[in-house]
Amino acid sequence: MENAAIIKRLISRFALDPRRTKVLIVGLGVTGLSVAKYLSKLGFNFAVVDSRDNPPALKEFTEQMPDVPVFTGRFSEEAFLVASHLVISPGVALTEPAIAQAVLNGSVIMSDIDLFACSTNAPIVAITGSNGKSTVTTVLGEMAKASGKLVGIGGNLGTAALDLLDTPADLFVLELSSFQLERTTALNAAAATVLNISADHLDRHQNVDEYAGAKQRVFDGNGAMVINADDERVNAMRRKGRRTYAFSIRQAADFTLAKIDGAECLVYGGRKLMALSELRLEGRHNAANALAALALGVAVGLNPDGMCDALRRFRGLPHRMQRVAKINDVIWINDSKATNIGACVAALQGYDSKVILLAGGEAKGADMNELRPAVEEKVKSIVLMGKDAGLIEQALNGCVPSYRAQSMQEAVRIAAGLAQAGDTVLLSPACASLDQYKNYQDRGEKFTKAVLELAV
Repeated sequence: MENAAIIKRLISRFALDPRRTKVLIVGLGVTGLSVAKYLSKLGFNFAVVDSRDNPPALKEFTEQMPDVPVFTGRFSEEAFLVASHLVISPGVALTEPAIAQAVLNGSVIMSDIDLFACSTNAPIVAITGSNGKSTVTTVLGEMAKASGKLVGIGGNLGTAALDLLDTPADLFVLELSSFQLERTTALNAAAATVLNISADHLDRHQNVDEYAGAKQRVFDGNGAMVINADDERVNAMRRKGRRTYAFSIRQAADFTLAKIDGAECLVYGGRKLMALSELRLEGRHNAANALAALALGVAVGLNPDGMCDALRRFRGLPHRMQRVAKINDVIWINDSKATNIGACVAALQGYDSKVILLAGGEAKGADMNELRPAVEEKVKSIVLMGKDAGLIEQALNGCVPSYRAQSMQEAVRIAAGLAQAGDTVLLSPACASLDQYKNYQDRGEKFTKAVLELAV
């Protein structure tokens, strides 16, 4: 879109006029930097504020925009007082006192996704949920490419949404978090899904209902809805009069699993798409992810044969049910991206036999009692580590043998001592990683390194 057309939309939707408004970008990470570049191109007056002394994008920002005011080390009251509009990064809570006061003073809250939605005519597919959204976003992007589309893939995953506008695209596929959605009002996705809801980010959301309400905003608009019929909370999000596709791995649905000629298959409207055995993804929950991606693709007109070809080639994401090694007939799986209970439970439910589980970290306010049923059913023994290992141990209350480790290397050694030929050892922490690691990737790399050292 031409800049003049974008500005016209921004004025119409948000009264965001470069001649009259003063914009404050709150947070200077990947998202904040993308917003700064975007506003600069459109000729807006803006400033930036971050409570951190040295935010991640500060150096790049000051090199590219040395004349733009930036306030670090605290949330400057002066900056908030003069701002007509706040573009707030996902990492910043809306409950920050400076933000709450600015809203009372009449400031308009926006997100980078609002700016993005006003800046393209290409259809947008929006994907959210507690678990699986990165997998579905990535595989749908591959499906779009296999269907001959120019596709931009990003949002909460990889490239910031606004940076995707720099490259021509026929379709955008965005992963969106609850933090992005809670401050977004302009998104009208051509197709959207909430893959599932489980307790997560309760250190930021008051309860699961508030968290689910933020996720549900992905359906605002008039595009196609893709609904997980197996998730009670998601199933209740259906809206009358909307084009809707349901997916399920447990019951009849538009996209489901069915036996055809003795083999379990992915099916759409009773028609076989491909055999389940052709998927290269570990775990049965990934069949649900595949069905969701297929439903989203059909909703925006992608070619089913091309989509299935992409699924057959897709090996999964790093740190997401990633097979690390098979040593002495023991399989080691890295699921470090399982940063909440729901992701861990989904991973465990994908196994027919019991596993040795490595778990623990920062619980983010979640109720670890919700982990117990899956552990009782699917776990032989558990090795716990990290800040909230004690909370998990207390919640499990001895339902399986439990061991403590002070480091990943120790946890792997303990698991290796417990494992017998034919076992699977699964790192699926059910917790965030920041208590001990830079991020979940760092945690997964430490696990991989420790496992490979066993083979030396």
